[in-house]
Amino acid sequence: MLRKMHVRRLVLLGAMMFTAGSRLSAQEVVDRIAARVESDVILLSEVRELSRYQKLVDGQSESDDQILDRLVDQWIVRTEAATARFPRPSAAEIDRNVERLKKSFGSDTEFEVRRRETGLTDAEVRELVESQLYLNNYLNSRFRPMVQVDPQEIEKFYQDGVVARAKARGQEPPTLEAAREAIQEALLQRGINTQADQWIRETRSRLHVDKLLASTPEGAK
Repeated sequence: MLRKMHVRRLVLLGAMMFTAGSRLSAQEVVDRIAARVESDVILLSEVRELSRYQKLVDGQSESDDQILDRLVDQWIVRTEAATARFPRPSAAEIDRNVERLKKSFGSDTEFEVRRRETGLTDAEVRELVESQLYLNNYLNSRFRPMVQVDPQEIEKFYQDGVVARAKARGQEPPTLEAAREAIQEALLQRGINTQADQWIRETRSRLHVDKLLASTPEGAK
């Protein structure tokens, strides 16, 4: 359960591209600007690529407007991280997370079938995973020191989540001590997400964002 939560978090926070402005010269003529953020731009190709990645991981994608919102949020985090000269993830870390993504599927074959259906190459998947790591590592580094986990929260999570879920499945739950470390990490990640979401909302309220792409209903792409 905790591993799947981590994978989904990556999807919600990550899947960013390289800085859009630096890629303009490499885009095909059919590409166009989907949004302007300050003096930078988000391209339609970026929206499409994130849509394909969401389909790979979740089996479906959000609307273009929702994806644009995610890309603007990612722009905020990426710009802050770049200003702080935050280090890129190592090749070994990228490898581990690519494998973690693959293991979230039933088998390697299932992953490959879904990847081909979305039209993403192995190189594109790896690039997206790397970008996710960069974003998430920065948010973790910035906000983890601000999050404190109360022991009572761990107990509540254990009883309401771990024990209740195990009983519903007719399984014997792990002991609290066996589950404590994983529960504490899950609660830390929840706190990091809350802090990061608030910071992104406050930062975004001060930005000039101009959306130029009409919203496309989910599943219409």
